[in-house]
Amino acid sequence: MTCASCVARVERKLGKLDGVEASVNLPLESAQVTVPDNVTDQQILDTVNATGYKAWIRESRPGPTSQTHEHAHDRETDMLGALAPPSLRRALPHTGPAIESGTESSAGDHSGPEHNHSDSDHNEWLHDHSGDAGGMRQRASKGGTTEHAEHVARGATAGDHGAHPPGAHADHMHHGPASRQLRPRLIAAAILTVPVFAISMIPALQFPQWGWVAALLALPVVTWAAWPFHRAAAINARHFASTMDTLVSIGVLAAYLYSAWQLFANPMMTEHPGMETMGGVSGGLYFEVAAVVTTFLLLGRYLEANAKAKAGDALKALLNLGAKDATVVRDGVEHKIPAEQLVAGDVFVVRPGEKIATDGLVTSGSSAVDASLVTGESVPVEVGPGSQVTGATINTSGRLLVRATRVGSETTLAQMGRLVSQAQTGKAPIARLADRISAVFVPVVLVIAVVTFVLWLALSGDLNASFTAAVAVLVIACPCALGLATPVGLLTGTGRGAQLGILIKGPQVLEDTRTVDAILLDKTGTVTSGKLAVVHTLALNGHSPADVLSLAGAVEAASEHPIAHAIAAAAKSAMPDAGPLPAVKDFSSAPGGGVRGMVALNGAGNGAERTVVAGRTGWLEHNGIFPDDAQRQALATEEAGGATAIWVAVDGNPAGIVTLRDTVKPGSAAAIAKLKELGIRPLLLTGDNAAVAAQVAAAVGIAPEDVFAGVLPEGKVDAVRKLQSRGSTVAMAGDGVNDAAALAQADLGIAMGSGTDVAIEASDLTVMGSDLGQLVQAIELSRKTLSTIKTNLFWAFFYNAIGIPVAALGLLNPMIAGAAMAASSVLVVANSLRLRSFAK
Repeated sequence: MTCASCVARVERKLGKLDGVEASVNLPLESAQVTVPDNVTDQQILDTVNATGYKAWIRESRPGPTSQTHEHAHDRETDMLGALAPPSLRRALPHTGPAIESGTESSAGDHSGPEHNHSDSDHNEWLHDHSGDAGGMRQRASKGGTTEHAEHVARGATAGDHGAHPPGAHADHMHHGPASRQLRPRLIAAAILTVPVFAISMIPALQFPQWGWVAALLALPVVTWAAWPFHRAAAINARHFASTMDTLVSIGVLAAYLYSAWQLFANPMMTEHPGMETMGGVSGGLYFEVAAVVTTFLLLGRYLEANAKAKAGDALKALLNLGAKDATVVRDGVEHKIPAEQLVAGDVFVVRPGEKIATDGLVTSGSSAVDASLVTGESVPVEVGPGSQVTGATINTSGRLLVRATRVGSETTLAQMGRLVSQAQTGKAPIARLADRISAVFVPVVLVIAVVTFVLWLALSGDLNASFTAAVAVLVIACPCALGLATPVGLLTGTGRGAQLGILIKGPQVLEDTRTVDAILLDKTGTVTSGKLAVVHTLALNGHSPADVLSLAGAVEAASEHPIAHAIAAAAKSAMPDAGPLPAVKDFSSAPGGGVRGMVALNGAGNGAERTVVAGRTGWLEHNGIFPDDAQRQALATEEAGGATAIWVAVDGNPAGIVTLRDTVKPGSAAAIAKLKELGIRPLLLTGDNAAVAAQVAAAVGIAPEDVFAGVLPEGKVDAVRKLQSRGSTVAMAGDGVNDAAALAQADLGIAMGSGTDVAIEASDLTVMGSDLGQLVQAIELSRKTLSTIKTNLFWAFFYNAIGIPVAALGLLNPMIAGAAMAASSVLVVANSLRLRSFAK
């Protein structure tokens, strides 16, 4: 596809199918299509074919976890062209056939079967919705389950007529012809155009019958060099459609054929040097116009292709981070295998300096892991037995044994690639106006060109002036800039975000970050480190501190809350000979409340069990346990110093209080100050007591009146709604299961990536690291991306709004118009590429 008119036409045609919704992306040459069950893949293919493009089906390669979805009411067809290395690609669940889409009307020779297949081996699309809870959440609200198919979109080769064999995949970033394919046409055009321009524009260089020489030199330029434009225009005309290529082709051919007609009609018009040169343009001869416009437009396409390839570099780099090999341990023997062959449960070795092959749990060894490639955080993280590690991160020191927990499309890296690609294929609301204009742009320009010619001829009687103005109108008009303004900005911004550990889930998020004026920050794990440590255990009712800690640790070990982790870790370290914690059964928990379970007493010969309840006061009361005044005073004393105190009750009676402390993250205060500079009011939200909340708020610079303490999960949702009811646009940042509802309720949900999958999937924007400074960076990047897109659209609209009338008034030489038209697209892409330098 070459311009926004192509996009509008494909969307319009697909949208005419009953129940089909399509969103087409210009730089990715892709479409995301939602299709009801009664519409077949063949119908989609036929519709694409009917628009002048080509599509074909490629069967997805089933992975080791092959599965299918039955009883589907809707399916979402993703004709996306993102890249994935084999380690991510081949483990995909088999979800259905894939459609590859090529653009027969693309201006140029697209990469095809003759393309280097060693490269294409890495260029198949990774897209598996089975792990995409965020996408499922949005679609589930419409009712019914969903069935998903993977699709790849890519340009067809000029020589293959769209009949690509399965497995021939080119780079999805190639919009129009690849730069290496445009280069020979551009070089040839430039070499021939220079003498044509010189002898046409400089009387001193002219000689008898120079017009025939100019015609001869310009002929290969307007035919072979300009062939991509003519071919695309012809195919579109066959389907009763028009695009930017139509305007270019008509303009170039008109200039050449009109000049040739003039020359043949009056062979002696260039008999004497300078005889037909008037006002800097050869009177009646426009060979130099045809040649220069073609050369400028080829240069523009060439620069545009290079720039868009750079725009996609970030996603390519992200998806190729994964390790290629893994050393797996089977029956006590180490075997080196391709990382893609790992399955969940495999234990593999990671030596110092090696990449961790996939997400897993450390079973043996300790080391520091550099996760900067994934999280954007430069400080290595210490890991040991029981620590979670992420695939593609680097083991910097010790030898580790890791048990694979997630492989293939389920890994963090695969999910990151999926989220980025989905964001890049989306369409921002701001782009809809451009789409509506593009739908009628080319026909309107053609009408304006005809009207310009007629009016000039009627008012001035000057055929040459009339022709010059009409050609200038055709050449200056550029729907390409309109089509590229939004998606290229989005492509670059989301790609840079991925490099920084920031995942923007879609174009709408950019709009939301601009309007946000209040942000609720979950305390634990967001503002504070979330790494609580037990500092004191108070025993009650005759229990010993060791027993209280052991029983509490046993039941808390089944929970994922940071407080539970801290208590379980402290209890385990206090066990004699570092033995296991007592076994637990009948476990239950309440988010923000506490936990309950039956704990088997170790060493009890009669197999005695104790019912242990640990949590807040309300949780104990919910379980029928009511501490007396003295015990409540003891809890209040512990909390008065800003600590977190947890009740432990055994067999229906309070048995003790476990006290923990958290620490404020080093960068939290600076990040909150930056949020205020951005015009965003920070508020602290926590389930902890008021004393703890006040202490943390004071440490990071949050006003006392902006603190919500002792809030349960449902209370977090109420806090968001309360602010929204006051007219605020609210963002919510959190990292736990108990934040998911509030993240979904907020206008902008921001998940800290150190948190749970549920929180990440409920959010709109994900920060893969745990530093609050990254959250600020994410908002700044989103706003910068939106600002870039708006700048692109402004200049694209402004350029056409000014350029076309100026050309119609006869104030623009067609050669200058051609240069301006080529520059418009290049400038839009170049402006977007500035986002690649967005710094931390």
